[in-house]
Amino acid sequence: MSTFKAPKGTYDLLPPDSAAFLAVREAISAPLRRAGYGYAETPGFENVELFSRGVGESTDIVTKEMYTLTTKGGDQLALRPEGTASVLRAALEANLHKAGNLPVKLWYSGSYYRYERPQAGRYRHFSQVGAEAIGAEDPALDAELIILAVDAYRSLGLRNFRLLLNSLGDKECRPVYRAALQDFLRGLDLDEDTRRRIDINPLRVLDDKRETVQKQLTGAPMIRDHLCEACRSYHAEVRELLTGAGVVFEDDVKLVRGLDYYTRTTFEFVHDGLGSQSAVGGGGRYDGLSEMIGGPALPSVGWALGVDRTVLALRAEGVELELPAATQVFAVPLGEEARRTLFGVVTELRRAGIATDLAYGGKSVKAAMKAANRSGARFALIAGERDLAEAVVQFKDLESGEQSAVPLDGIAEAVRTRLG
Repeated sequence: MSTFKAPKGTYDLLPPDSAAFLAVREAISAPLRRAGYGYAETPGFENVELFSRGVGESTDIVTKEMYTLTTKGGDQLALRPEGTASVLRAALEANLHKAGNLPVKLWYSGSYYRYERPQAGRYRHFSQVGAEAIGAEDPALDAELIILAVDAYRSLGLRNFRLLLNSLGDKECRPVYRAALQDFLRGLDLDEDTRRRIDINPLRVLDDKRETVQKQLTGAPMIRDHLCEACRSYHAEVRELLTGAGVVFEDDVKLVRGLDYYTRTTFEFVHDGLGSQSAVGGGGRYDGLSEMIGGPALPSVGWALGVDRTVLALRAEGVELELPAATQVFAVPLGEEARRTLFGVVTELRRAGIATDLAYGGKSVKAAMKAANRSGARFALIAGERDLAEAVVQFKDLESGEQSAVPLDGIAEAVRTRLG
């Protein structure tokens, strides 16, 4: 047993569980790839400023949850707590927005880090697949991304998720609403920390999960009553397009999400089988983020879906994913000559696209057959001296127990036929 353990609040991903995570990543990214989104990868750490400016000085993510470090050269860096700011920074740095084809559509996958109190479904490192459509203001783009997420969940067999939808207005109507909300909140009995939020970002107070705060919020002004005409018609079109695509959603007037950069469309996917950490993913439009991090005006929209949370949601629903067999054929050599011959056969089968493994380490026949059964393979190839003398291999069906001799030079064909 190693003396080292994974850091508190983190987890290791190992077989067989890791197969489900890979399948979820694949299922989430497949609809994106079909819709013209190209893959992006960014560093695991960035300049602290990128997140304090982009995600927001007043957010819990920046004030309490960011892992920061100082390099030997004195640079302040942070492990990335979310993906949007990094992907937008990379797109701006590479001048993708100047290539003439807007929106720039990107998807990404990776680990993110937040110093949070560990609990079921909430870790200090977590895995997400995200998508960003950069440089176009169009309700069809907001709807497209939401539909792609819904289609990804459905393709996995997930059923009991709910989509919450809201509009946060824009730079025209949000300041009016913000002022009205601040006036209301200043009259409440709130602690010092929450009071500070009123000045910096009052919308975050609406998101406070504490019952004592939520009770006082009854009668708070709502953003929907303050939307300007442009935002109202934009939101109406997003809702219309979703309904037309058969996507069911719930209007949630208190949905603000934990990041400062959202404007207009905001949404969250929740799953009631996950207890208090019910959000499995979410996103929204962030029309001002590019300017916040020093870029030109590039209205954009995106989302991130939690891979770990999605796996938990699938388990809560009892959904068994159809995973490809890790091993389809397992080779069992009896003796040194057979080992060399079967090693060549294994290589040939793998090159023919058949998942194949071999009994390594000079195992006895009994131990090798046990390994074959444990591998989950459907067939075993067994060969000893007598078989090699006749240029055949024993082909055993591990489900039925049936066994027959197959010519050495026809193994790949025989395996393909029997795997169907």
